[in-house]
Amino acid sequence: MKVVIVEDEIAASENLIFLLQEQEPDLEVLRVLDSVDSAIAYFSAGTEAQLVFMDIHLADGISFEIFEQVSITAPIIFTTAYDQYALKAFKVNSIDYLLKPIIEEELEAALDQFRRTDMDKTVDDHQINAILDYMQAQRKPYKSTYLVHHKDEMVPVKTEDIAFFYIDTGVVKAVTFGNRPYPIEKKLEDIEAELDPEQFKRVNRQYIVQKEAIAHLKYYFNGKLILQTDPPAKERIVISKAKATEFKSWVNT
Repeated sequence: MKVVIVEDEIAASENLIFLLQEQEPDLEVLRVLDSVDSAIAYFSAGTEAQLVFMDIHLADGISFEIFEQVSITAPIIFTTAYDQYALKAFKVNSIDYLLKPIIEEELEAALDQFRRTDMDKTVDDHQINAILDYMQAQRKPYKSTYLVHHKDEMVPVKTEDIAFFYIDTGVVKAVTFGNRPYPIEKKLEDIEAELDPEQFKRVNRQYIVQKEAIAHLKYYFNGKLILQTDPPAKERIVISKAKATEFKSWVNT
């Protein structure tokens, strides 16, 4: 089987290739493409691919933009981190998908379905437009500003200026890139729900960190990681072994 992978996360594409080769020892990966532009250029020249795996979110846009420029005749299995509600759109429109992170059993089932019924299946404009409309309808605005207390005043602080949120003796505080802490009258769970997950990540029970604030990571014992931020946090930020792989993939996007 000849496949093309459209994926901008190195760890994710390597994991997919490993799982595919476990299922298909004779599998040939023709190309790994990491952007909308590179995919358009590649598919414009034609391909021998029998199957395409395509992530929805790429570094320079959404993969559906590819179909506005080129026609891909090979069947496509989308990979997505969208929740179960968005996945309904894929089912309604009969487009195959894999929920990230991809696990071996689900990949095997998708390949079995491809072998049985989907050899001639392609994606048409109506399916793509239906999913785009659904995604747009489900998209919620993320928090852009927090109104915080500072002495006897209320000060607006832009979310993009906040390096991290943390719990300090029971009080949630936001620390800006200028290293100024402000108390936030919300629970950390509520703050997590209103932030853009591409920019902010809950790394443990005490901290939510913006990607731009990450200075470096250090390996810790038992597969854990230590996160160093800029500005520095008052205490050591430890990421558990269970979250380490997912966190590194998130940083690498």
